[in-house]
Amino acid sequence: MHYVGIDVSKAKLDCCWLRDVEKNKVKTKVFKNTLADHDALCGWLKAQTKADPADIRVVIEATGIYHESLAYALYDAGFQICVVNPARTHEFSNSLGSVHKTDAKDSLMLAQYSCRMQPERWQPEAEEIRELKALIARLEALEADLQRETNRLEKAEFNRTSERVIESLTLMIERLKEEKARLEKDIDDHIDRHPQLKKDRELMASIPGVGDVVSRMMLSLIHSRSFNNARQVSAFVGLIPRIQESGQWKG
Repeated sequence: MHYVGIDVSKAKLDCCWLRDVEKNKVKTKVFKNTLADHDALCGWLKAQTKADPADIRVVIEATGIYHESLAYALYDAGFQICVVNPARTHEFSNSLGSVHKTDAKDSLMLAQYSCRMQPERWQPEAEEIRELKALIARLEALEADLQRETNRLEKAEFNRTSERVIESLTLMIERLKEEKARLEKDIDDHIDRHPQLKKDRELMASIPGVGDVVSRMMLSLIHSRSFNNARQVSAFVGLIPRIQESGQWKG
């Protein structure tokens, strides 16, 4: 098995192949974070390791949106790709006694994490889940814009601002409400087109207090990660209390 760490940023990718685990010898290269360079990175790894991609484990951190295209490129090329929580790798880095923090050192740390911690392999979301998450994210952005415009209108009316400003705000609020209604319908139609999503939503709707908003969010959450049981879901959303004890103190 070959171990690779890639430190991801908006502009570039610092790649580190741990070519000798015992002697900590590495091979490094920096690529641009572009679709073209994602393919170049895959080719470089195969050329350097002279190994089948299935025997190369690559670890990257979840960094907002900047890691997603790379993760899909590596997965499609057949590599073992692991997308890990930055909090976990930060703890691992501290355990190594690392003092300095640079992109190059972070990529080496990720390669070492790949070797020692054997993280779980990443699986891409189904296309219908990606679409659902994108629609929900857009809906949330619209709702935030609508709330801001509503607050501005309230302030304008209170301060007796010009009628033209109030007219503009009122028109914008109407347009945002119309688009919000269209998006909500698109989300509902999208769920209804996919039998498993529709079935799961109907099950959620049978729970008292769960309506359209909560069921949409829970569908997006549950289907975007690999949960083995309900307890894992509860822990992920923070519904299971955490026990903390130290000496005579308990909480």
